[in-house]
Amino acid sequence: MRDIDDGMRSDLRRVRYLGSAHSGTSGMWHMRLTSLALIPLSIGFVLLVLSMVGRSYGDVHATLSQPFPALLMLLFIGASIYHMQLGMRTIIEDYVHMELWKDWALAANLFFSVAVGLACIYAVLRLSFA
Repeated sequence: MRDIDDGMRSDLRRVRYLGSAHSGTSGMWHMRLTSLALIPLSIGFVLLVLSMVGRSYGDVHATLSQPFPALLMLLFIGASIYHMQLGMRTIIEDYVHMELWKDWALAANLFFSVAVGLACIYAVLRLSFA
């Protein structure tokens, strides 16, 4: 059976699966891919943090100075911040109906995500190279 909305779409839109937002399903796919990537990254992050609990600053510094733990932390930070930003953007787009508030909320979401991501990356790099 043919979808009722298919009669309203052009042939090119049906092929590209673009909805009214003109963005298709890319946001959904980015959310799925980041959540899939976060499964092993979260496990590695938790194991790394648990291995450093109760250690001195020098021991933590020595651990994060090695390439693999620092790279694991950076990948976890990048994927989780991007996943957070996508999720909040979806919530804002779905539940904030006034255009002015939506624009400000989306800008604040992006600014907050970039600020938190840069602060976390700076902290890991500072521990790794200092």
